[in-house]
Amino acid sequence: MKLMQTNKGEFGYLKRERKRRIIIAAIMLGVPVFIFISMWIYLGTRNSIWTIIALVGSLPGCKAVVDVIMVYLAKPVDPVLYKKIHAHQGDLVMAYEMYMTFYEKKCTIDAIAVCGNTVVGYTSDPKADTNFMAAEAQKLVRKNGYKVDVKILGELRPFLERLDSMNKHKESLEEGLRFTPDPRYPDFTRDEMVKHVILNLCI
Repeated sequence: MKLMQTNKGEFGYLKRERKRRIIIAAIMLGVPVFIFISMWIYLGTRNSIWTIIALVGSLPGCKAVVDVIMVYLAKPVDPVLYKKIHAHQGDLVMAYEMYMTFYEKKCTIDAIAVCGNTVVGYTSDPKADTNFMAAEAQKLVRKNGYKVDVKILGELRPFLERLDSMNKHKESLEEGLRFTPDPRYPDFTRDEMVKHVILNLCI
């Protein structure tokens, strides 16, 4: 099965990532199970070193299963919602379909936009603690050297209005900001680096 390449932060990423992680988990669990069964049949007993090898070998597979569960907890962006948001994206640096995780809380972020020191996200999750998620994201992005202000909104219309406003005032929002490119990502703009840091907080 050939999976279409979709990068983290792009629309369609979660759907592809689910398939990819299922395949990885199946392979990583399938190998030790095959070893266990085949050696049991060959030796006629489970009491062998091969059982221990298979058991230890299954641990990475168990972790892969946890990864599958985590990615299934994240909710892909509805195509209709994506089209509505994308229509207001303009020239903004944006990311979609993120499952932001902190020790205390987790939340699906449908979209997030970066412009200068302004970062605005939207979640359709009615149970999301938007203030907590924004504060934690802001704290970690600032630790990476970007003095941004992060807001996460739970209503679509205000989010779309903010996108329009950020596009309109893009030049002034980015004016006067100093930025030294990261040698690991020499082609990234400042906004793209902020987006990169945020994506590292997500699965």
